[in-house]
Amino acid sequence: MTKDHLFQDARIVRILIERLQAAALRLPRRITLMEVCGTHTHAIGAAGLRRLLPEEIRLVSGPGCPVCVTPVGYLDHAEALAADPDTVLCTFGDLYRVPSSRSSLEAAAAAGARVRIVYAADDALEFAREHPGLRVVFLAIGFETTAPTIAAALAKAEDAGIPNFQILPGNKRVAPALAALATDPAARLDGFLLPGHVSVITGSRCYAFLSEQHRLPAVVAGFTAADILRAVLALVEMVAAGRPALLNLYGRVVTEQGNRIAQELIERFFEPADAVWRGLGNIPGSGLALRAPWTGRNAAASPVELPPPSEPPGCRCGEVLAGRMDPPECPLFARACTPDSPVGACMVSSEGSCAAWYRHERRAR
Repeated sequence: MTKDHLFQDARIVRILIERLQAAALRLPRRITLMEVCGTHTHAIGAAGLRRLLPEEIRLVSGPGCPVCVTPVGYLDHAEALAADPDTVLCTFGDLYRVPSSRSSLEAAAAAGARVRIVYAADDALEFAREHPGLRVVFLAIGFETTAPTIAAALAKAEDAGIPNFQILPGNKRVAPALAALATDPAARLDGFLLPGHVSVITGSRCYAFLSEQHRLPAVVAGFTAADILRAVLALVEMVAAGRPALLNLYGRVVTEQGNRIAQELIERFFEPADAVWRGLGNIPGSGLALRAPWTGRNAAASPVELPPPSEPPGCRCGEVLAGRMDPPECPLFARACTPDSPVGACMVSSEGSCAAWYRHERRAR
């Protein structure tokens, strides 16, 4: 049996559940742990892990869906850019149906705006190369996982002399958001299940402040059932012992320092900036802004008229992203808001918490 197969072994899962049940007896109270990554949320739901955990352990979803945390004002800006007949917007598919203050990119496209769904920034760059008479704007959202690919597309545009390729900056940095959550009295978190994919780029060391400054245990984890249960067990044991630490239990993929080549590529084009997150508000240093030498690549520099940002009525997506409620607590969940007719971003995106709960845990409840 290979090492990866061990993390798929049902016997190991049963052993970890038994160890969790024993460890939970040592907890002073019921605790709340946050899984930050949207892929973790879907993996937890698909494997039914939430229902297997002892009652003393509560798992809540966090702001791990990049589409979900993108604020409505960003979508308003994108739609305003799309109103220009000489502009083509290129976007990841998950963003296409997310409601803006007035409409959505999908509705704008139906009304005649030029909106293309692409799989990567390189696809938008290639379209710009083939259509030199149009301004092509890529909607640059995502965490540290997508930022290097966007930076690479910018580098290629510079090298190939493609002046009509721009981005609308919207990338986010995960660590500052965790710092905000660590001090949020409404969330009352006892530990973090840290993202695997993001950590490949950032490395695990960037989360050390959680245990060193905030006295909260944090564990980087993979995405199999055994990966997740092993991480939850480590968190429970640290809470029970009162000894918070940062652990990397995804060492077969994540290193302490991360991917320096990707980090340097990001640093070449971007710098930290304040950014608004849906549900969390404005978080200092949590965004990525284009550096001054690349201002010509910044579609946000174009003056546009924007409406006051307005969330969909009744949507509680922001509170779900902040860990203050589970998706079924929203009065719209599985009623007015479903994957076929989504009201909020958390139900639209394939990484959204509401979409995960609807798909995997709605009937179980």
